[in-house]
Amino acid sequence: MKSDFKNYQSWIVAARYKLVDMWRPMLLMILLSGTSLANSSAQAWSPVKTKNGLVQGTAENGVQIFKGIPFAAPPVGENRWRAPQPASNWEGILKADAYAPAPFQGGNPPSGKSEDCLYLNIWSPAKNPGEKLPVLVWIYGGGFAFGSTSESGYNGINLAQKGVVLVSVAYRVGQLGFLAHPELTAESGYKASGNYGILDMIAGLQWIKENISAFGGDPGKVTIFGESAGGIAVSMLAASPLAKGLIHGAISQSGGNFGPPRPTTYPGENLKTLKQAEEQGVEYMKKAGVNSIAELRAIPAEQLPMGFGMPGGWPIIDGYVQKNDQYTLYTNKKFNDIPVLIGYNSDEGMSFRPPKTPEEYITGTKERYGKFADALIKAYPVGEKDVPKTARDLARDAAFGWQTYAWAELQSQKGKAPVYYYYFDQHPVYDKSSPQYGTGSPHGQDVAYVFGFVNPKSQQADPSDPQVSEAMMTYWTNFAKTGDPNGPGVSEWLPYTAKNHRAMHFRQGTVMGEIPSESSMKILTDYFSWRRTKEGMDWAK
Repeated sequence: MKSDFKNYQSWIVAARYKLVDMWRPMLLMILLSGTSLANSSAQAWSPVKTKNGLVQGTAENGVQIFKGIPFAAPPVGENRWRAPQPASNWEGILKADAYAPAPFQGGNPPSGKSEDCLYLNIWSPAKNPGEKLPVLVWIYGGGFAFGSTSESGYNGINLAQKGVVLVSVAYRVGQLGFLAHPELTAESGYKASGNYGILDMIAGLQWIKENISAFGGDPGKVTIFGESAGGIAVSMLAASPLAKGLIHGAISQSGGNFGPPRPTTYPGENLKTLKQAEEQGVEYMKKAGVNSIAELRAIPAEQLPMGFGMPGGWPIIDGYVQKNDQYTLYTNKKFNDIPVLIGYNSDEGMSFRPPKTPEEYITGTKERYGKFADALIKAYPVGEKDVPKTARDLARDAAFGWQTYAWAELQSQKGKAPVYYYYFDQHPVYDKSSPQYGTGSPHGQDVAYVFGFVNPKSQQADPSDPQVSEAMMTYWTNFAKTGDPNGPGVSEWLPYTAKNHRAMHFRQGTVMGEIPSESSMKILTDYFSWRRTKEGMDWAK
């Protein structure tokens, strides 16, 4: 089980791409069937003026669409492993009708991949550029190692048609996005390195602040949302001083980042300190067979050592983008006090290589949790011969459930802005004879519901899917408009408060309910608190 935890990033990506592969054919059928095809009567706007030049988009079903707009200079050559630099101006009209290449990575995104990757896309339902509609900004997941704005399931047209400007922003991933090194720290000008992918998101948000009004958006009403690594990034931005004033709401789907740093990576304890990350950068340079950053920058991207098992592919506590671990920041009221809508899926643990035997589960739990293991095994019991959902939920909560719970607790205690908590458990009621009996909603399943592209042929399909998808789209866009998901046509969503620990359950409909496994997660709270003590830090070494 220890090796499984070390491969946490690969589980995320394996789960994500399994779902993407399952959904992509149906999504393409939906798109090609006419649901989101261009309306021949729709008229594209005249070229829109941005701070760098004119862009010409297209129109589909009353939505103006702009793809592949550069928001920063290409992060190539001397700009590799540097904070994003300003985009250059261009002459003439930029044709913004196709996705730009995705960031360089191990996978093969639909739009291809390149180091020249810092582009964004816009879907605007505004009747004219003078409108001031709320803005939703999508941050993709992929374990910070993969990801693309061009996935068919991230098409923003359905959300835009609900009255928001939808923007999707690309960011660097893997070692190209997060490598730290003493030499990079020395040259940075801000005494840190790594977290370039997060800085890309901030540059995208700055571009939105300066330009989105030309597309009918309101730069004073920007809500970020993301899933998995994207949800973790959302939580980092919600706590980063560099994002202050750029974001006015945050939605995190299976995200959060409230665990302490740890030399050995485990779900929920993924972060490294700058010093630890710099040491990994030195190790990475040795693997590349060079002796300086200049030599490392000269290596073509396709020849760089990249992928799982390689150091330097995850966000860190750098003292600049991320001042401290988020639990400490929130405890000390050092965060952006904005409305948040946060949650996770019911069977996240199913997607991340659960232990195959009870013995493996018990051994792995004792390796990770030490003196808290017995209490957690009792709280998340395993079967005599199998590893049921009750045991899988420990991995779910350590990685996502507790992160969300800690965020909600701290925000409700230390902040003034509201918290809306959800639990996604949308799937058929499986008969005991079904091989899926005892399973819930896996990691990533919620994304199709939020974007309005549910797949009626998936293994998790249920007749209530369209209803749940419509409710989620309405809640998400209402939240972007007002900081409150409530409104006509949806059931009341009560905020999470210090006295009212309630969550919206998406389960063949919408209903308020309890926080799942709350008493068990309190044990995780004790564990993570202990991990921050000297004893806990020494033990983790």
